[in-house]
Amino acid sequence: MDFAITFKGDISPKRTVALCKQAEVAGFKYAWFFDSHVLWRDCYTTIAMCMAETSTLRFGPLVTNPGVREWSVAASMFATLAQQSGGRFDMGVGRGDSSRRVLGKRPMTLAYMAEFIHAVKGMIRGDEVTYDDGQTTVQIPWADGYEMPAWVAAYGPKALKTAGEHGNGLVIQLGDPWLVKWFSDQALEAGKAAGRDMSDYKIMSAAPVWVGDIDKGREQTRWFPAMVGNHVADIVERYGMVSEGIPERLTTYIEGRKGYDYREHADKDAAHLDFITEDIIDSFSILGSVDDHVAKLKELEAAGVDQFNIYLMCGEEERIVAEYGEHVIPAFE
Repeated sequence: MDFAITFKGDISPKRTVALCKQAEVAGFKYAWFFDSHVLWRDCYTTIAMCMAETSTLRFGPLVTNPGVREWSVAASMFATLAQQSGGRFDMGVGRGDSSRRVLGKRPMTLAYMAEFIHAVKGMIRGDEVTYDDGQTTVQIPWADGYEMPAWVAAYGPKALKTAGEHGNGLVIQLGDPWLVKWFSDQALEAGKAAGRDMSDYKIMSAAPVWVGDIDKGREQTRWFPAMVGNHVADIVERYGMVSEGIPERLTTYIEGRKGYDYREHADKDAAHLDFITEDIIDSFSILGSVDDHVAKLKELEAAGVDQFNIYLMCGEEERIVAEYGEHVIPAFE
């Protein structure tokens, strides 16, 4: 199993570079960045800085979406970063949650997202591409054939089907092994039903962690189930609180939810966290001693997870990277 870290864009660029260098030495394979250009600094300039100071770490947005940049602009930027880093760029993609909603706009459709994936991958490869109902074919003349992996973030049945049919990997923002397997099985089955070879398809579990006192860990990670709950609320709105295709294990915890303020997105001190219970925090994140972390990560690995991605935004980030590098990652080598 590979290990990754994710930044949301509130840590200074110099410290972010230092954390990426530390993570690379510690054995991490990926560094991801939230792509929400209003809430936090643009991630791609910082990615370029980090690429220049590392040699093996892979980078990418987690996640971008098809509704905030003209598609050829996105493709040119991603292709440039891939070339500058020697092919160390992946794309995480979704419908557009925070980056769209903070502007008062709705996320894009799944069909539009799927078209975006293929159009951007094609342009980066160097193909002639017509997209978004355009009449003109676009081809990047300096593209070098790079095959950019696309990881699709999904929860609902239709989104999971789209991820399996169109992505190279699935992003699940949860550390619950049962739910991770329940979601990933749907994406894998959808890809197989579409005639795809899913043998190289990757599963990512993304969640915050805290090594140490569990009560302190709950305090530092309470924001995460609230963020997930925002996506779950969309699912409940579409399918209902009790649905054959949605496990109650996922939906019932948002019954006390009173809304979500995107100005406090992924903020541990947000005002919309009252409905989160300790059981949900413990289920969704990884907390406790090193042995507790290794045990839960082994469960995730058995559930099919290829990459565990730490949402590195809970405080004491350097210590968390060091703890994983010294004590956790070696258990998976």
